Amino acid sequence: MNTDKILAEAIAKDYAPKVDSKIIALKKLDKKAKMPATVFTYTFGIISALVAGAGMCLSMQVIGSGVLCMVLGIIVGVIGFIGCGVNYPIYKKMLEKGKAKYAFEIVQLAKEIADK
Repeated sequence: MNTDKILAEAIAKDYAPKVDSKIIALKKLDKKAKMPATVFTYTFGIISALVAGAGMCLSMQVIGSGVLCMVLGIIVGVIGFIGCGVNYPIYKKMLEKGKAKYAFEIVQLAKEIADK
């Protein structure tokens, strides 16, 4: 087997003009349906984890001192943990909405591809 030929074909394929196929359109629609839920989930999860961490720092008196900071830290930490806990159910609902929004187009395009 000629590995140089295989390598040359792989490189040439990267530079060849791309033809928009129905598979690529299907993948784009799928990504378009899932992207808002994914972006929101990562953003909300990071913010919730940071809030929980700030609450932990306050409650352990790494930041601030006194009983008031400890109580405030517990409250802030619990809010952060609740945010982390509800993140996945929110993701599932948003993903379901996104899929429902583009379901008809995706199914039509998938049927066209399958019928070929």
